[in-house]
Amino acid sequence: METQATLLARLAAAGIETRTVQHPPVFTVAESRALRPDLPGAHCKNLFLRPAKGEGPFALLVLEEARQISVNAAIRAAGLPRMGFASAEELRAELGVEPGSVTAFGLVNAPPDRVVALFDRALVAGVAWLNLHPLVNSATTAIAPAALLDFLRGLGHAPRVIDLD
Repeated sequence: METQATLLARLAAAGIETRTVQHPPVFTVAESRALRPDLPGAHCKNLFLRPAKGEGPFALLVLEEARQISVNAAIRAAGLPRMGFASAEELRAELGVEPGSVTAFGLVNAPPDRVVALFDRALVAGVAWLNLHPLVNSATTAIAPAALLDFLRGLGHAPRVIDLD
């Protein structure tokens, strides 16, 4: 399993520009807003979902932290079967992160066919930086949206950008 240090080293070795700041651990969007430093760019909310009937891949839904959506509508828009929230054990097993640290960077620990990465088009369009946890909730890493999507493709994932409006 990757760690924050190995993830950041992998990104640097790939020539991907990032900015990482350390901060006290945060477990919710509200805590994140209160404790994180002022970072430019969009801050991400990540929802890790499991197939309701245990068949098919997990899904990681990445959207702007204040965005309110219907998870069921998002899953339908992506053409996936019915899903529910994954357990802490599933999160650890699939993404190698603890609850409160869910992040698109967790895909570095997931086999490509196990997790479908879904990004809200409203999140990745028109922002210079996305702010995500680098596998731990005591840091935030900024990365350009295109660089993140390319990085995930390089890992064998096929991130999908979907319209949630």
